[in-house]
Amino acid sequence: MRGLVLAFQFLTRLPTPRLAGFEPGELARAAIWFPLVGAVIGAAVAAALALGARVDPWLGAIAGLLVWVWITGALHLDGLADLADALGAAHRDPRRVLEVLRDPHVGAFGVIALVLVLATKLVLLALAARALPPLADAGRAAAIAGDAAPLVALALVPAWARLGAVVWSQSLPPLAPGSGERFAWRAQRASVAVWAAALLAASVWVFAPLAVAPVAIALWWAFLRRRLGGMTGDALGAGIEICETALLAVVAVACAVWAQR
Repeated sequence: MRGLVLAFQFLTRLPTPRLAGFEPGELARAAIWFPLVGAVIGAAVAAALALGARVDPWLGAIAGLLVWVWITGALHLDGLADLADALGAAHRDPRRVLEVLRDPHVGAFGVIALVLVLATKLVLLALAARALPPLADAGRAAAIAGDAAPLVALALVPAWARLGAVVWSQSLPPLAPGSGERFAWRAQRASVAVWAAALLAASVWVFAPLAVAPVAIALWWAFLRRRLGGMTGDALGAGIEICETALLAVVAVACAVWAQR
């Protein structure tokens, strides 16, 4: 279980047992647990959303977003800001992209990207929260399996995004020394396929529209391949944020459509 603990330590701020004798290569091997860690993150966000939504959908959305940012330590948001700055300043020059990525400061493009993603997530969480039963109907709804579908789907969103990070790191070349190179993760392809099959089966069973997740993962892979020619740690973090937002949009829109029927 050492790999699982390392995965939680890297991806979250949750308390974990202290491990002695850490070696960098262990984290690469721990990547196979990333989807499970993502599911735990999603479950925490879903719980906060459900609790707040019993009072008001917007309260649930704010609670869910705050938990989402806190539990991850804004790790992937940092990667999104760095990549946005690099792409905004690069003018299609790959060398300039890497130069800007090495700059620890956040520029205008990074700030804009952060505001847009956080605002989008907040609105989408509010839409998803509206699909949940109000406080007066909570007891009745607890007995109806369908009412829990948006919450289960929300738990699957971060799991899919972190599986994407493992896929990107395995199939794209690292562009520079650093986290991207260190996390050219060596999880066995068979294990990745098992996770993909499990998440796909869960998505189809619980919330069918979420089965488009592999498409989102493939689109970000294609973007990195075409625009950067490879990946970095920041590109992986940005991909997690982009995929989470895209899949959250799928969940929110589907909930809104179903609520109108």
